[in-house]
Amino acid sequence: MTATNGGPTGTRQDTVAAVVRQWQAVHPDLDTAPIEIIGRINRCAALLQQAEDAPLRRAGLSRPEFDLLGALRRTGQELTPSELARETFSSGAAVTKRLKMLTERGLVERRGDSRDRRVAHLRLTDAGRELVDGTLPEQLAYETAVLSGLDPKGQHELASLLGELLAQLEGRLGALRV
Repeated sequence: MTATNGGPTGTRQDTVAAVVRQWQAVHPDLDTAPIEIIGRINRCAALLQQAEDAPLRRAGLSRPEFDLLGALRRTGQELTPSELARETFSSGAAVTKRLKMLTERGLVERRGDSRDRRVAHLRLTDAGRELVDGTLPEQLAYETAVLSGLDPKGQHELASLLGELLAQLEGRLGALRV
């Protein structure tokens, strides 16, 4: 479906459609189509972050903390802080801060490396594993509810398109690093 402004916004107008209309009024010669995608991705991300995942909040976790615990759980092995930073797309400093809190809560434990004392190996404690395993189904149900306004076909199409975009962006960033 298209909205009244001709863009692919569904049946309701959103804030990005208004932004596009404003830019088109000021600069009718500019192609504002990228705003319809990038603007909506950014707006969705901001709204999802503001919503604070209810199941995680009840478990006393932030999304970034849960991401660290989830990385340790899903990989099924000990990880170093650097590996966790890569797994969760976080900075080393942010991982260090979160790990300190998770360790103090008894959810993660550190083990020193026998060859290099500067390296720490991290793993979930039993309490950490139980928290992740207990929270994940509820979190997935919450995320399903968030997406419930889209039919299954629309969700699949969106996931596919976002996957294509992500792979393209990751490839570009990887090429820039080399």
